[in-house]
Amino acid sequence: MNTYLIASTRENAGKTSFIMGLAAAQKKQYSYLKPFGDRLIYQRKKNWDYDASLIIRLWGLDLDPDSITLGFNHAKLRYIHDESSVRRIIGEMIKNASADTEVLFIEGGKDFRYGASVSLDSLTLACCSGAEVIVVASGEDDVILDDIHFIHKYFNLSDCRLRGVVINKIRDPEDFKETHMKDLAGLGIPVLGVIPYEERLTHYSMHYLADALFAKILGGEKGLGNVVKHVFVGATSAETCMRNPVFNRENKLIITSGDRDDMILAALGSESAGVVLTNNIIPPSNIIAMAQEKGIPLLLVAHDTFQVAKQIDGLEALITPEDTDKIAILANLVEKHVAIKDL
Repeated sequence: MNTYLIASTRENAGKTSFIMGLAAAQKKQYSYLKPFGDRLIYQRKKNWDYDASLIIRLWGLDLDPDSITLGFNHAKLRYIHDESSVRRIIGEMIKNASADTEVLFIEGGKDFRYGASVSLDSLTLACCSGAEVIVVASGEDDVILDDIHFIHKYFNLSDCRLRGVVINKIRDPEDFKETHMKDLAGLGIPVLGVIPYEERLTHYSMHYLADALFAKILGGEKGLGNVVKHVFVGATSAETCMRNPVFNRENKLIITSGDRDDMILAALGSESAGVVLTNNIIPPSNIIAMAQEKGIPLLLVAHDTFQVAKQIDGLEALITPEDTDKIAILANLVEKHVAIKDL
């Protein structure tokens, strides 16, 4: 069995996406652990890490959250475990997850340092599991170069085995390669691939948005698969909004108060992905019926327009098991841009 610890230098570098893309590109028997959870969700009356839950459902693994995630809270883990007990339990988790498995992925925390005070940082996990480390790095060019030079120095001081670095979400991969690959080769760190930025992975569906906002769906359920590409806040008159170029784009999400009939009708009359109705105000029944007929979801939330717009602006487009198109995109990116044969 091959065991890989997938780590990252920064938060949201794309570790889970890389794991899903690699697994989708190579049909093998996989298993998965995420010892220190950092995306807590409550599902089926148990605490799960979102990434762990996603992969378990996606791969159809018969694993319990307690068997793949040791904990979520620093203080609680520090109180219950010391380094020796962490190492023992991680060994047991690996043993339990490795039955009939060709490849085991262990996903580290949000960055290298995360979990160090409870012996669950990426390098400690790699050393106690014997896993080879693959680092996913992303960000501006200078940030990536800083991170890779840091890795070069840090791994020379550790007993961990570095398999290589995957550079992710690069706007101009060819320019990056021409400018930096020669210098990186001089460090002796294998660059396994340079994956381009893919805008389609940053979009989310109305169904995902409804779950994220804990919204009530008033109508237009058949359009919950609509993909949101643009967001428009309808805070002025409908006439003024319709003169804005953003309003005339397809796949847009309109955020407006539930008592703004003019704005809602304008949204339903254009190529909208959906409408978020704020202030917990339900529009007239004829508007709901129109949304139902057109398949444009109306999502009702309690907060005001400003709060909702701010929440949506900070929303991360996490992948769901239903996002088959996104998973296919990830598989294609990994297959085309990562040296899978070197793994």
